[in-house]
Amino acid sequence: MAEVERAERKLGYRLPQLLRRIYTEIGDGGFGPEGGLASLTPRRVPHWYEPDWPCATTIHAERPGWGASASWFFLTGGGCTMQWHVSLIAVDHPVLLWDAGGWEPDWDQDPHDGLRYAAPSLRQWLWTWADGGNVWDEVLAQPE
Repeated sequence: MAEVERAERKLGYRLPQLLRRIYTEIGDGGFGPEGGLASLTPRRVPHWYEPDWPCATTIHAERPGWGASASWFFLTGGGCTMQWHVSLIAVDHPVLLWDAGGWEPDWDQDPHDGLRYAAPSLRQWLWTWADGGNVWDEVLAQPE
């Protein structure tokens, strides 16, 4: 619980109750959709194995000036420039798929222009994965 509370202080937002339970009762990431949820704390893995496991609380600091909104909590990468996030402020905590390359600041766009809703709630997104479904189905079914 201390790590969850430390992460919440750093983020400035409380994590959804479901994520709090996952991080305190199951583990600090490494499992779930798209190769696993990000860790709450930075951790290193052997360099010969794979790159450092992503840390949800430091993801914004790595990309100053063009990262996702602070109220979006990084869940896991989605490949290329895609990232899965959960809203920390919206009702039911919808899951968002954000394409870091899907917006252009020179065209008066902001990070929201790279955003697509992927699931109406974190619970549904995780349930889809746990039940053997494809978390991409709902987001890919949306018109461009």
